[in-house]
Amino acid sequence: MKKITFVFMLVVSSFSLQAQSYLGFLTDNYSGVNSVIANPANIVDSRFKTDINLVGISTFGGNDYYGVNIFDAIKKDYDFDLEAKKSPTTDNNAALNVDIMGPSFMFNINERNSIAIFTRARSFVNVNDINGTSIDAIDDDVSDDFNLNEGDFNAFGQAWAEVGITYARVLFNKDEHFLKGGLSLKYLQGGGSGYVYGKNVTVDYDADGSGPDTASLTSTGQLTYGRFDNFDNDNYDYELPDATGFGADLGFVYEWRPNHADYTTTNADGASFTRKDKNKYKLKLGLSITDLGSINYKEALEETFDITNNVSEDDIENEDDLNDILNNLYTQTDSKTGYKTTLPTALHLNADWSFNSKFYVNLNTDFSLVSKNKMNASRISNTVSLTPRFESKWFSFYLPLSVVENNGFQIGTGLRAGPLYVGSGSILSALTSDNSKGADVYAGIKIPIYQGKPKDRDKDGIINKLDKCPKEAGPIENNGCPWGDKDSDGVLDNEDVCPETAGPIENKGCPWGDKDADTVLDNVDGCPEIAGPIENNGCPWKDSDNDGVLDKDDACVDVPGTVANNGCPEEKLEPIVTEEVQKSLNEYAKTILFDSGKSTIKTVSYGVLDEITTILGEYPNAKFSIEGHTDSVGSDVSNLKLSESRASSVMTFLIEKGVASNRLTSTGFGESKPIADNTTNEGRAQNRRVEINLVK
Repeated sequence: MKKITFVFMLVVSSFSLQAQSYLGFLTDNYSGVNSVIANPANIVDSRFKTDINLVGISTFGGNDYYGVNIFDAIKKDYDFDLEAKKSPTTDNNAALNVDIMGPSFMFNINERNSIAIFTRARSFVNVNDINGTSIDAIDDDVSDDFNLNEGDFNAFGQAWAEVGITYARVLFNKDEHFLKGGLSLKYLQGGGSGYVYGKNVTVDYDADGSGPDTASLTSTGQLTYGRFDNFDNDNYDYELPDATGFGADLGFVYEWRPNHADYTTTNADGASFTRKDKNKYKLKLGLSITDLGSINYKEALEETFDITNNVSEDDIENEDDLNDILNNLYTQTDSKTGYKTTLPTALHLNADWSFNSKFYVNLNTDFSLVSKNKMNASRISNTVSLTPRFESKWFSFYLPLSVVENNGFQIGTGLRAGPLYVGSGSILSALTSDNSKGADVYAGIKIPIYQGKPKDRDKDGIINKLDKCPKEAGPIENNGCPWGDKDSDGVLDNEDVCPETAGPIENKGCPWGDKDADTVLDNVDGCPEIAGPIENNGCPWKDSDNDGVLDKDDACVDVPGTVANNGCPEEKLEPIVTEEVQKSLNEYAKTILFDSGKSTIKTVSYGVLDEITTILGEYPNAKFSIEGHTDSVGSDVSNLKLSESRASSVMTFLIEKGVASNRLTSTGFGESKPIADNTTNEGRAQNRRVEINLVK
């Protein structure tokens, strides 16, 4: 009778839920579409072009009542009641989770937006606050009698399928800071649910209560029993219940990228490309809330019973199932149709540190946002896990170390090898412990299509996406294209100042111009900025003497002249010194007075000399001889000397007045050339004279 009465407790108490499916695998940046179940933001900026999950199964089991050595437990004759280690308390807990991820896929809309569609089948069983000491008493074969003071407890199980769509996008990307967010919306189809809630329950089992062969069961308290409408049917024609609902997951991921520039390439036009095949963060932080929502079982039945009664073991054995036992042996106090079941809503915090491109360590915490006393609700167990991992495109290895609510410390391992992923969050601790209270395992297969390494087809150091000539090597400055020669002038475009107009190498590929528009090209133009004739190498003709006659036409380049005389000064006809002029000069000269017996000119004669100077100036090229004469008084020698002195004095005066010295000569004739009779005073006066005569 003991095992009949509490068989449902013993079944569910054999298992316990861990917090997260696929423990270890979901920390991998290559978990692909599977990662949406932990944080929907994960799929954008991922290492996949697309990822297709074919099937993945994750099953978790454990409890805080039984502890076993897994090698002993798999033996055929292993007796849990006798050989397992028990840890009975007044509030033992148990649960079971199976998570099957069916065909699912993700793909990138563009570099900032991604989408995923996924399918899952899930089942949860939770048992909370079971009195483990009572279970231990039931298993105790020392006495057939037992007394169970269960108090308040609850047991809930549900299974459902979900089809979800996830949209994720990059929210912020600037320098070393990167933020992305994602949202999953899920359509839920209930597959079945059932629960039992006990309040103030006590059971007193008396093996001899109704006679030597019939035991009695005395119980008190209240029991609520709910299930969907086909739960108790005995036929095998299972149909999905009328139970649907909606759920949602919301998540954000922040990445600190101190070396972000190392992953970005920019071409000469400023276009840039960031590598998609590499993780770029040093630290990644994730925050998500999963499984918001509920399922409405519209045709489900919920009944409440007062189980205060004394019944015999035979009465219980005669009933077909728990529903008949409750309805036929106890008093129903309430009944209603339809109820909602709550999803296992949870908060997830995640920190991932990158030591380098291969080695990482992940700290993950999963907290249930559902109270274990909440009716009709699935609940995860709170978990903290630290997972070192090796990660690469085709292979990853994980070593999760976890502390799980109700299960304690666990060590597992897992790996991903291309399309295959397999692992466990507890296998190492389960294999090495004699008191293992939980075990889990997962495995799956997918079709990953990874982001590829940027290609450089022509090996010029510029990736194809930024290379304007991906099939021909070229410099970075020309966006990967070889320098051409558009104008076919023999000067490559990178050195050609006029790449579209042919020109000589000497002029950097530009045609020689004619800045001054004088038809003489600049390369041969002696004055490229001043117009000039071809004959003068493009320079204007000079006028060196500024006489208005250009040098090319100027017969006297350095001497000003007239246009009429070809730039030379006009030749003036030398005026002829006529007899009248000669006579006039001598008339003036005769009046020049000297001090008696001397060559000193009297001042009264200065005016006469000025007049003579003026006349001589009118004949600039004529040369004159200044001749001195005396009378016969005195000796010939003294008279000759006096005449020479007086002629020299006159010449000196004229030179000082501006007459060129090369035009004048002086000489004295003494008394040798008289012009009058020296015997008279009048004649002698005429003979004392100075003459100025033209030198022919």
